[in-house]
Amino acid sequence: MTVHSLPSPEQSSARSGGRWKMLAVLAVCAAPVVASYFTYYVLRPTQQRSFGELIAEQPVLPEAQAQTLDGRSVPLSQLKGQWLLVSTASGDCGERCESHLYLQRQLRETLGKEKDRLDWVWLIKDEQPVPDRIEPGLAQATVLRLPQASIAQWLKPAAGHALEDHLYVVDPQGHWMMRFPADLDQANAGKAKRDLERLLRASSSWDEAGRPEVKP
Repeated sequence: MTVHSLPSPEQSSARSGGRWKMLAVLAVCAAPVVASYFTYYVLRPTQQRSFGELIAEQPVLPEAQAQTLDGRSVPLSQLKGQWLLVSTASGDCGERCESHLYLQRQLRETLGKEKDRLDWVWLIKDEQPVPDRIEPGLAQATVLRLPQASIAQWLKPAAGHALEDHLYVVDPQGHWMMRFPADLDQANAGKAKRDLERLLRASSSWDEAGRPEVKP
């Protein structure tokens, strides 16, 4: 009969401590993903509770460079860390574009004390100059030029519509997770507001206003 020695209490404690540390690291790494999917499942499509269409696959922000209006190159990834309400259009910004920019600004303002958790973003898909008449209204917006091909890697319109027909909701990890109907206007903006309020309420335990500081 072979007698195997038992591990010492110190060895058992070390192994147990190592396992707990490993589990803690895995939990921290998984937390954003779990939070994102939790937010999605709070508004299950089968319940028909949401005005916006929930996106099951949740495409992530592409690795791409965008340009500010003054021509600086910035990584698109800088948008991460905040909820986003996104529109896209040509730089010359026609009637629908102006309507979307107005709705984005108004929807954010109606969130009251929670508005600082949501950025409104205009992605310009071409090199057309922005009309002087709308520039003052963009003071609180994030405006970036990004080729339409790059935008289309991330956002998709509903069947029969174009990218610029919708407003899109993106979570703080960069996952596109909701698309508002193409007929969104001031008359039904209240329904879009309720969706945004639910999302912000559901994520309040893990999402705070402002982007996390990046340590050097």
